[in-house]
Amino acid sequence: MVWAGLEDRGIPFQDRQIQAGNVRKRGFTLTELLVVISIASVALAVMLPVFGRVRCQARTALSMNNQKQITCAVTLFASDNDERYPESVATIGLGSSWNWSDPTKLIGNRRRSPGLHRAMSEYLRSYIPDASIMYCPNAPQKYKYLQQAWDAGDGWDNPETAVVSDPVGGTYCFYWSYRGYLGGQRVVFRGPQGPAAGGRHSKLVVTDYLGYDHWRSPGAYGSCEQFTGARITPETWLLSAYWSSKRDGGRPKIRARAGYSDGHVESYSVTEAVPMKVAITADGTVPYPDGVGPGIFFLPRNALH
Repeated sequence: MVWAGLEDRGIPFQDRQIQAGNVRKRGFTLTELLVVISIASVALAVMLPVFGRVRCQARTALSMNNQKQITCAVTLFASDNDERYPESVATIGLGSSWNWSDPTKLIGNRRRSPGLHRAMSEYLRSYIPDASIMYCPNAPQKYKYLQQAWDAGDGWDNPETAVVSDPVGGTYCFYWSYRGYLGGQRVVFRGPQGPAAGGRHSKLVVTDYLGYDHWRSPGAYGSCEQFTGARITPETWLLSAYWSSKRDGGRPKIRARAGYSDGHVESYSVTEAVPMKVAITADGTVPYPDGVGPGIFFLPRNALH
């Protein structure tokens, strides 16, 4: 074959072996390898940002789907319960002596009364069995005991603490049956109480966490959505991890999502939002003092229409 062709040209047998070996063993030269590596490196550098954007878009789509499922779940609950949404679990206190709490609460500190639950899952577990639906996929990490707490409901007790009735705060804000202080002449945000709520109530059901000056990150903006310059505010036994940063240049460029009782989900920025403070009165007319408590939560302007 190769040898036969060489023999036809009168090349000695020993030389034929050497030349045939060269034909079989020839590979890439160093220059060719360097060219291939350079091309691969350039292609990778071009594609990495694209992959990052694709992942971000996928997480955003998942978050919007989560919020749509949450709005669907509370609407189904209402259809089974005289057209009323569940009671909010974001409260502190007993009987008639209670005030509002952080709207991210999945499990409150305690039952407000014997007839009300402290855990959101006691109302919605049959509609949402998978607790990950209640969590923003863009958050730094998922709460360690999220599914266990969701399944346990009112009986949740964090095994790592000595507290008997542990609360759980998530990364979405839940606004059905909620009240918050908007400022001015005691202007109050009123979350929807049912699909057919009147004009005095907002249609806002759920949003990403987007806030400022929480007691865990004083003087800083916080969100479950990552933004430029943000660092992780770590998880505690009480609340989930989120992104936060102190900023001298004004509000950060964050895009958050919001779901409404009519089923649609839209995005909004912190520059387009309205600040709401957590109230220390049941009617929502008196807020926590500045620098104390859960801080400010930003609502989409459309939620006030």
